[in-house]
Amino acid sequence: MICLDDLDDLPTLEDRLHLALGVFDGLHEGHQAVIREAVSLARTTGGLSLVVTFFPHPAEVLSSSPKPCPLIGTLNEKLMMLEAMGVDAVLVIEFDELFAAITAQDFILRLCRANVGSISIGEDWRFGFKREGNVHLLRSLGQAYGFTVKALPHTHWNGVRISSTRIRQAVQMGDFDAAEAMLGRHYTLSGIVVEGQQLGRTLGFPTANLRLPDIQLPPDGVWVVEVNGCHRGVANLGGRPTVDGSGERHFEVHLIDFSENLYGKTLQIRFLRYLRSIRAFDSLEALKAQICKDVQAARDFS
Repeated sequence: MICLDDLDDLPTLEDRLHLALGVFDGLHEGHQAVIREAVSLARTTGGLSLVVTFFPHPAEVLSSSPKPCPLIGTLNEKLMMLEAMGVDAVLVIEFDELFAAITAQDFILRLCRANVGSISIGEDWRFGFKREGNVHLLRSLGQAYGFTVKALPHTHWNGVRISSTRIRQAVQMGDFDAAEAMLGRHYTLSGIVVEGQQLGRTLGFPTANLRLPDIQLPPDGVWVVEVNGCHRGVANLGGRPTVDGSGERHFEVHLIDFSENLYGKTLQIRFLRYLRSIRAFDSLEALKAQICKDVQAARDFS
């Protein structure tokens, strides 16, 4: 898959381009429909399918809140999923205040410096300065510049429109059945293993401490998890009140029957079952006894 990071590099792709435009946070079922349309048009009419997306999330730049909504997945995860969907090329535009000031029409005209055959979007997608761009503007420009517009309708689950916001809410509540139904795949998060205080090792249960990007997390607690699609584990998300009174939020995973060095590696975590809340124990021995029960519960889970 060809990866570009500058809008001005788009004309270097000499083939006719079939674009899918959007932020695509989480690449849920609705996003996938838009992208599949661009891929299908490229396959049937000739040319390349190209996803145009943005990083960071526009909300991070435009929101007045000091903590805008977290993402569902990382940019790298998005790129890997796009490649798996058969996308030929992707343009990741750096979304900053300068780019946010570009009018909707100027943005499309800059895209049209390349040979654009079609543009696929969600039917209510808005873009450009003050979100002035919409499907009506796109169709008007398409008539002038020779590209077709495919505006796909909303995708629904259980009678409700699928959206990144709804998926974030489901993950936040720990409702992974709903989140995965809307995503069309398992919900996972990825993090790099960093060196911790090695407290778990002293208790006989070494843990991998993960550094997580700013993504949506489920409720704090102890969870049965699947690691990298093949290892069973127990994860602790939240504070460590028995050994650390700081209240700092940690995410650490004990992989059952696993002893390899994981420092610096990326682990992909799937949450399988909520076991219990985080709580303080009277002693390290009491904590160790509870961890033994947690590990056994993870072994028994099926």
